[in-house]
Amino acid sequence: MGNHAWVDIALSYGLALVVALVSTPIIIKLAPGMGAVDQPGPRKMHTSPMPTIGGVAIYLGFMISMIINGQTHPEAIAILLGGSVILVIGLIDDIYDISPYLKLAGQILAALIVVYFGIRVEFITSFLSGEAVSLGILTVPVTVLWIIAVINSINLIDGLDGLAAGVSTIAAVTIAIIALREGQTMVAMWAFVLAGSTTGFLRYNFNPARIFMGDSGSMFLGYNLAVFALMGHTKSTTILSLIIPLIILGLPLLDTSFAIIRRAIGGKHIFQADRDHLHHRLLASGMSHRSTVLTIYAVSAIYSVCAIAITYFTTPQAFMVLGVLTVSTVVGAGWLGVLRIDLTTGKNHLAGRYSQNKKIG
Repeated sequence: MGNHAWVDIALSYGLALVVALVSTPIIIKLAPGMGAVDQPGPRKMHTSPMPTIGGVAIYLGFMISMIINGQTHPEAIAILLGGSVILVIGLIDDIYDISPYLKLAGQILAALIVVYFGIRVEFITSFLSGEAVSLGILTVPVTVLWIIAVINSINLIDGLDGLAAGVSTIAAVTIAIIALREGQTMVAMWAFVLAGSTTGFLRYNFNPARIFMGDSGSMFLGYNLAVFALMGHTKSTTILSLIIPLIILGLPLLDTSFAIIRRAIGGKHIFQADRDHLHHRLLASGMSHRSTVLTIYAVSAIYSVCAIAITYFTTPQAFMVLGVLTVSTVVGAGWLGVLRIDLTTGKNHLAGRYSQNKKIG
């Protein structure tokens, strides 16, 4: 990559950072008048009313930088359109608190926009033969499912000051570095622009936060990270193209998976909130707010370093790294109580289902 490309990337990153840095204080002042304020509550970490539409600053940083730098490629247009849809859905939820199903519908719509423009998972690599296998009619649902999974994973880890913004920054930079290694300068630039936006926003979002990103921010970040991961790694026919995005976004994806398992076995609705996410368990272990966030940053960085390292490895070596990461994560999650399940609730749930089945029978 030439020096000119590096200059473009640096300027794009800097512009996004400055726009987010300048626009966030303005949004802090405007949010109360819009009703976009989160009040304290028994399940919440903050003790005073907090503006919740910080995602607008991240959006402005990203969009303005993209537009000024003349990103008119069809894939860029798709990202701008889809990102705008996801931001609007998030804003409506931040202000009016819409149902999870309406949010899901908006996420599907945003995902279908990039699918329409050709950003999709068209094949996967067989773990047995190492050959590319076409997904055929499953292309669209698999792509949409991936995007929705990442959106909601970032949304669910947005529970502490600066947590989602920091983890997303690490993931975006990782995607950019790997994209550069694969010669995908355009994807790298867009990922760095996103990182610039979150870096500027973190000035006001890190503990003690003056503003939350809200669903508008976490969904926007998750959407873009999911799409960049697809663009950066699904064009390769190697089996590593399937592994690398999973590792980069491994921490939020696993935390979300553990939450779904916990709630399903415990007899709770999968959309029902609990206090057993990774950040909750670290706080319960005695860590301070800042120490918890910094610890999760460190874990995310470890995942990212492994993802980058894998690009230098053979497939067997990559699987060894993936295996070690998986085992370590599961053991750590079990030790912290992330996989903890309320067995009493679960048993009562199962007993209730059994009793209903007997009556029906």
